[in-house]
Amino acid sequence: MPTAINAVVAQQTAAGSVPSTTAGTTEGAGGGTGGIYSAIISRNQPIIHVKEKTYEELHKKCLEKNILYEDPDFPPNESSLFYSQKSPVKFEWKRPREICENPRFIIGGANRTDICQGELGNCWFLAAIACLTLNKKLLCRVIPHDQSFIQNYAGIFHFQQFWRYGDWVDVVIDDCLPTYNNQLVFTKSSQRNEFWSALLEKAYAKLHGSYEALKGGNTTEAMEDFTGGVTEFYEIKDAPKDIYKIMKHAIDRGSLMASSIDDDLGFSYGSAPRSNIGELIARMVKNQENAQMTQSTVDYQGIEERPAWTIMPMQYETRMSCGLVKGHAYSVTAVEEVLFKGEKIRLVRLRNPWGQVEWNGAWSDKSEEWDSVNEEEKIRLQHKVVEDGEFWISFQDFMRHFTKLEICNLTPDALEVDKFQTWTVSVNEGRWVRGCSAGGCRNYPDTFWTNPQYRLKLLEEDDDPEDEEVICSFLVALMQKNRRKERKLGANLYTIGFAIYEVTALDFALCMHGTKHHLQKDFFLYNASKARSKTYINMREISERFRLPPSEYVIIPSTYDPHQEGEFILRVFSEKRSLSEVIHSRHVAPIIFVSDRANSNKELTADENAGKDGEKTQADKKKHSSTKAHEESEEQKQFRNIFRQIAGDDMEINAEELRNVLNNVVKKHKDLRSEGFELESCRSMIALMDTDGSGKINFDEFRHLWDKIKSWQKIFKRYDTDHSGTINSYEMRNAVNDAGFRLNNQLYDIITMRYADKNMNIDFDSFICCFVRLDAMFRAFHAFDKDGDGIIKLNVLEVNCFMRVCLTQ
Repeated sequence: MPTAINAVVAQQTAAGSVPSTTAGTTEGAGGGTGGIYSAIISRNQPIIHVKEKTYEELHKKCLEKNILYEDPDFPPNESSLFYSQKSPVKFEWKRPREICENPRFIIGGANRTDICQGELGNCWFLAAIACLTLNKKLLCRVIPHDQSFIQNYAGIFHFQQFWRYGDWVDVVIDDCLPTYNNQLVFTKSSQRNEFWSALLEKAYAKLHGSYEALKGGNTTEAMEDFTGGVTEFYEIKDAPKDIYKIMKHAIDRGSLMASSIDDDLGFSYGSAPRSNIGELIARMVKNQENAQMTQSTVDYQGIEERPAWTIMPMQYETRMSCGLVKGHAYSVTAVEEVLFKGEKIRLVRLRNPWGQVEWNGAWSDKSEEWDSVNEEEKIRLQHKVVEDGEFWISFQDFMRHFTKLEICNLTPDALEVDKFQTWTVSVNEGRWVRGCSAGGCRNYPDTFWTNPQYRLKLLEEDDDPEDEEVICSFLVALMQKNRRKERKLGANLYTIGFAIYEVTALDFALCMHGTKHHLQKDFFLYNASKARSKTYINMREISERFRLPPSEYVIIPSTYDPHQEGEFILRVFSEKRSLSEVIHSRHVAPIIFVSDRANSNKELTADENAGKDGEKTQADKKKHSSTKAHEESEEQKQFRNIFRQIAGDDMEINAEELRNVLNNVVKKHKDLRSEGFELESCRSMIALMDTDGSGKINFDEFRHLWDKIKSWQKIFKRYDTDHSGTINSYEMRNAVNDAGFRLNNQLYDIITMRYADKNMNIDFDSFICCFVRLDAMFRAFHAFDKDGDGIIKLNVLEVNCFMRVCLTQ
């Protein structure tokens, strides 16, 4: 059974696995800070833009008008700082030229020692920046170096190539920065007049909506945003035996890496406790006052570039006697071996983003071990005795003190092979929709099967002569989208994971009712997963490597609990050729309705076929009435009598009269609990059956409509297991399939949003109304599908006709 954990510990019971308490609260079952409509409407819009103008256009405009740029999307006020509460003190937004003399964007190249943490509690982000500075190519891609406070200065800067869920975005900002007593409040450089790190932090804050949104996180989150790479996460106590080799290969291949220490209270830097901005700011004010007092005792006369005074956050990060800090993220900047007294010693170099507070044990800056190392080796290892936050530690001590290791691979194969290879990468976007596709983990068998399903075909085995197994290596990475940006709306990270099932052609035939349709509930009840994520965890992304034989599989991504609504991206990396696709994907352009109703719904009668041709002749009506007259049952006689009483001499009824007829008939069915049909539903029914555009239907059309309703009523009763007069929205997928309609996942989501109530139930009236509209849509589609290939091409006139059919429902 799946286990849900926070970044610290998993708890299990005899009855099954249960989620442990997380550091933050997830949003309620109502879920969805943006909702299904916003997901549909905005998924293709740019994530960050400034009125759709590029940096070059804005920069040129500011120079022409001789003005300094002010960002309208991230203004220099409190809305860009905090969202949970107001700041108790007033920050002053200043441009670098107002903070110091001779400001520079970069001094002597951007490097890991430039970064000093402020009061925000975003060491995870700063550790990632420090890792980024080790790869100059990546650094220049994120931070364009051709920006300056001197030449063509216009108060505007940009940071390119932030990776956002499959897309690369350019973030444009102004250079106004929050200060207090003329000191930068958040990230700063070790040199007072250098500003690239502070401006990069501002761009990242804009990407997520505010500075406060950066509080608490995982280093791999920022690493991925800088590189588009894929991350792997290790609990060091459970790390593989060759973890040193893995770390060494990661460094050699240019991967970004960070490590951390959990504190005694179970707090991990990967979680985000509720902020108390008042306490945070009060401590910041006190620290800056102390720093100013210390600064006044030092003579910096004649020195152009004074060092910035570093403020050390201490709310959740605790310094140990050995100099390491719990609840804190460190960059791993090197992994090396050194010859010490005739023996090779493994070393790890780390950097504290505070820019100070270092390890004081063996192999620290001033330790006696360095006395036995020759000068050439010291130069190779860049050993320095300086309080800059960077230090060496033995691999043995690293394994004893640190608890987590995060690696962001620029190429996923970099850790396990000695030569560079190209991996096949598949990217799929999806979402969990409450009441439709947010089924929770395998602990919830009634809804687990409704989660999005992704078909994976592993086609070729690995090329490894030393491995006799026929195996395909691949990596699965599941990432939830936009949760940090939506924190101000109450969102927090969900607890997520995934399972992988092997499927055969027979499974698809028996459980999926045809190619590319959802595996059903019974499949998961009687089949165990072939692989799965080790745990469910409340991180932005969970990733894992697998080795499985060539075959066909289905990946099921899910939240731990059902009814949690959100968007995600699923990436699959494989060493050899593979195929990954969503089962009945919503990524179809344009959306195509594919129906096999002709095979599964054998209910079209003579008058319906006549209706398709738009003809309703009196001869056909009389013939049809004559044929059926002798076959009328007692129920049909009652119908005719009721119909005649309401319709009058012309024997035709409108929508309001139809509602009276149907409600009178429904009352006679004691086994069907219904409050009757709404007028809107009856209008849809009229539009469905009305073939001459009169806005009315005759008795034969009404009787045919009732035949449809009866067939749909049987489906409804099949899924109304508790006889409540409603069905659960999760069952709507099967009900729609039983009626012969084949829809993609996007349409199932929309049906749930449109017809389910707040308890995710669908009553009989809504159920029938939905089916009436589907029936009309498919009838219109088949009318235009001249050659029967399931695809239609419409000219403008035909589009108008098709829209008329859709809109009249």
